[in-house]
Amino acid sequence: MKDNSFLNFIRNLKRNNIVSVSGGKDSTALLLLAVEFETPYLDAVFCDTGNEHEITYEYVRYLEEAVGVRIQWVKADFTENLKGKTRYIQSHWANDGISQEKIDRAVAILQPTGNQFLDLCLWKGRFPSTMVRFCTQELKIFPATEQVYMPLMEKGRTVYSWQGVRRDESKARSKLPLLEEVGGGLWHYRPILDWDVADVFKMHKRHGIKPNPLYTQGMGRVGCMPCIGCRKDELLEISKRFPTVISRISEWEALVKEASKQDGASFFYSTERGENIHAAVRWSQTKYGGKIIDQKRLEEPETCSSAYGLCE
Repeated sequence: MKDNSFLNFIRNLKRNNIVSVSGGKDSTALLLLAVEFETPYLDAVFCDTGNEHEITYEYVRYLEEAVGVRIQWVKADFTENLKGKTRYIQSHWANDGISQEKIDRAVAILQPTGNQFLDLCLWKGRFPSTMVRFCTQELKIFPATEQVYMPLMEKGRTVYSWQGVRRDESKARSKLPLLEEVGGGLWHYRPILDWDVADVFKMHKRHGIKPNPLYTQGMGRVGCMPCIGCRKDELLEISKRFPTVISRISEWEALVKEASKQDGASFFYSTERGENIHAAVRWSQTKYGGKIIDQKRLEEPETCSSAYGLCE
C-alpha cells in the first residue's frame, strides 16, 4: 500500500501535513498510513459537527492516545449568522405576509443553542439534504480551513490536507485526483483513493487499532448520528439501539420548524419516509415497498451486527 516515491517526496518538503479525522474507518486508516509513512510535520483535525454519537467522541480520544498524533478539535460558530437572520426576519417577513406571532416566535428561537448542527439548521431554516448538502461545507470544510489551515498558510506554510476518500464510495469520488491544488498554499491529498474496505480494516489490524465500536452495532457510517444519507436498515438500528438520538432529532425538528418561513422542517423528509423523524422510523420498520410493517424488523437487535464482517 505504501507509495515510496511519494514517501520520499513528503519527507523532503517543509510543510504541514494534516489528516482529517472523523472517527470513521477510512479516516482512521488514513491516519495510520500517515504514521506508517513517518510523515513529518504531522497533525490531525477532527471537525465536531454537533451531531455525533458519544461513542464517536470517545473513539477520537482513544485514537489520539493510541496512535500518538495530536488531534485538534474544531467546530463552527453560527452566532453572527443567527443575528443576521434575526435582523432579516424583523425587516422582511412582515412584508411577505408572515404574521407577527410567527415572526416573534422565530426571533425568540434564533439564539445560539450550544450545538453547532442545530444552530446551522436554525440559521438555514431547514435541515440539509442529499440535494442541498450544506452540512459538510459549513461544519467541516469552513471550520478546518479558517481555524487550522489559514493560520498556517498566513505564516507562509504549505498545507497538505489528507482526505480519507475512496473511489468505490461514489461516482463523484471515483473521479477525484490523488493530489489537487486548492490555492493559497493548500493542497488536497487522497492516498487511499484506490483502496477497498478490506484494505481499510487491514490497516487497523496491522497497527492494532480497534475500529469505531459503532461498526459492530449496525452502523455502515459513523460520521454523524444520524447522517442525512443513512440507509433504511441503519435508521432502524439507530431507533432500536439509541432511541435518545431519535428523541433529540424530534426536538430539533420542532425548533427548526419555528425558524422556518415555510413553518415546516423534517430531518428526513420525503414522500416515502414521511414528514418527521418518527414517520421515518416507522418507514424503517416496513418491508420492501414501505407500506407493511415487518414484524421481524421489530425484534431486538443482535448483540453484534456488522456490514463489514467485524463480528465474525
